[in-house]
Amino acid sequence: MLRLCAAKLAGFGGYVYRSPLFASALAVLALATVCLAGHNNNNNNNNAVGGISISPEGVVNKQVEVNRIGLRDYYRENLMKIPAELNKPTEMRKVSLKQLEAAVKASGKNLSVNQSEDIRFMAGLQRVEYILVYPELGDIVLVGPGEGWKVDDNANYVGVTTGRPVVRLEDFVVALRTVDNARQGGITCSIDPTAEGRQRLDQLLGSVRQFGPGVLDGIEKALGPQQVTVTGVPATSRFARTLVASDFKMKRIAMKLDASPVAGLPSFLDMMKGGLDNMMPRWWIATDYEPLAKSEDGLAWQIRGRGVKVMTEDEFIGDDGSVTGTGKVNPIAQKWADKMTEKYEELSVADPVFGDLRNAMDLCVVAALIAKEGLLEKANLKIPTLLGEDNNLAIQEFSAAKTIDTQCSFVKRGREFVITASGGVEISSWQACEKSEISAEVKKVHSTAAPAGNSIWWN
Repeated sequence: MLRLCAAKLAGFGGYVYRSPLFASALAVLALATVCLAGHNNNNNNNNAVGGISISPEGVVNKQVEVNRIGLRDYYRENLMKIPAELNKPTEMRKVSLKQLEAAVKASGKNLSVNQSEDIRFMAGLQRVEYILVYPELGDIVLVGPGEGWKVDDNANYVGVTTGRPVVRLEDFVVALRTVDNARQGGITCSIDPTAEGRQRLDQLLGSVRQFGPGVLDGIEKALGPQQVTVTGVPATSRFARTLVASDFKMKRIAMKLDASPVAGLPSFLDMMKGGLDNMMPRWWIATDYEPLAKSEDGLAWQIRGRGVKVMTEDEFIGDDGSVTGTGKVNPIAQKWADKMTEKYEELSVADPVFGDLRNAMDLCVVAALIAKEGLLEKANLKIPTLLGEDNNLAIQEFSAAKTIDTQCSFVKRGREFVITASGGVEISSWQACEKSEISAEVKKVHSTAAPAGNSIWWN
């Protein structure tokens, strides 16, 4: 299952089966993921997340092409005119939490998506690298690379030069408000075939004697809809949908249901050469941070490391359809996981949902650090609107995902084997805050980044 902030998102089941009577490896994938919900206000903002659609009944599908084009055109037509200084690329965009809180409260708009774009997109931040505390000013400043934004061809808001997704206010708010759930391991999202579905599939595969189109239909019907469960974080939030969408797209690449958007990342099926008897790999996307850097006085912090890695483990499915980890790793599955990790930076541009996921991970680390180190108290800063204590800011709601249909693909391979593919996302934000190192360089950043005036952002 998915653990967000010290938990894990698992499920997303898939099987590869080869009968001794036909030379085809059959990849079965639960198309688990998320998004599009036709909620709400008149501006139609944030109507899509991760290129996925979800019906009011909770059934998840790929986004319809005409919807994508319509959203793209709408977003472009309503894009704000970005000031030149805000549009300029910089490695050190600063955002004041004190002024962000004040601006959101003063706007009188109680829905996050209705805030102006410079607030919604955190002044164009593309990652958060530094967290700087200024007690004498009553402020905390977030610092990282940033620039102006545009709408790409797939209706994503991305940097004008980098193509990386912008950091979202609503994701930051969710991270702040669920930080205690993160610490307790209570934020979960799972996308799972039912035990009954697994049993039906095993029975069907045991009876197959000849490959044909009917086998694909039979497998999809036998395994049935995948069940989507989210706990600890609002299942209707954009944040939750980003987690599921990124896992969904990873599995579609692995199982060759979608072509990789970047060169050098083959499908897992293409990497199999035979000799993979009874292999059942599971992959998941996990946090991967180096120890935090900090100043001696604890007022300046730096998040270090690539942030993301893909991990794998073999699984065993019991006769009752239950799934348990084996603690073993198949070398080919590991090779695919390593290749996905290596290509993650490119994937974050080619498909911004992967960048959104890493931004969500960064924001969870920021929220955990603020809570763990008592940074709001050190800064003498109160942010009741962002924390949800005054009920002045609500998060946009989407239809919650409930089920995903199973889909199949197949490729030819040599020997008999059975494969199960599952996985998810694991964001261990509190764990990322456990180790830190003193750094004089971080203190230097602190001395040059202090707020001046009442601006929300500056370079």
